[in-house]
Amino acid sequence: MLTDKRLIHDILKKGANQAADELIRRYYDDLYFYLYRQVGNKNDALDLTQDAFIAALNGLSSYDVRKSSFRTWLFRIGTYKVIDARRKQKITWLELEDDEWVDEKDLDESLYQKELLTAVNHYVASFRPEIQEIFQLRVYGKLSFPEIASLLIQNEERIKAQYYRLIKKIREEFREYE
Repeated sequence: MLTDKRLIHDILKKGANQAADELIRRYYDDLYFYLYRQVGNKNDALDLTQDAFIAALNGLSSYDVRKSSFRTWLFRIGTYKVIDARRKQKITWLELEDDEWVDEKDLDESLYQKELLTAVNHYVASFRPEIQEIFQLRVYGKLSFPEIASLLIQNEERIKAQYYRLIKKIREEFREYE
C-alpha cells in the first residue's frame, strides 16, 4: 500500500489519476461520515464530500505534510465546506462566556441520537465559525486538542476553553434530553 505522501507526490508530479482515485477511496467513507454527522442529510453530506475532495485535489500543492496528516487537512477542508454551507443561511452568532469547564463524556452517548444530533448541530451553527470548527474537529473528526491547536495555529488551552464552554452551553440548551 502506497503512503499518502507517495500518492500525493504521484498526483502532483505525474498527474496520476490512479493515485488520486486511491487517495479518494482511502478517505471517502471517513469524510462522508464526518460530514453526515454534521449536516444530518445524506444528499448534503454527499455534495459536501465531493466538494471537499475537489477542493483538496485542486489545492494539493498547498498541502504541507509537516503541518498535519492528509486526513486532518482533508477534514479541515470538509469543516470549511460545512461552515460555508451554513453561512449561506442567515445566522446570528452567539457568544461564549468564560465559565467553568465541564466534562464531555456525559454528552457523548446522547450525541448519537439522530433527533438530538440534528438539534445540536443547528444550535452549534449559531456560534461563530471558529467555535463550530473546534466542535466539529473534536466531536466528528475525533482529533485531540493538540492536533486541533496545531491545525488551527492556536493555543491548546484556548481551544480547550472554547470547546468546554460550548459543551456547557449545549448541556444547558438540551437539558431535557439527558
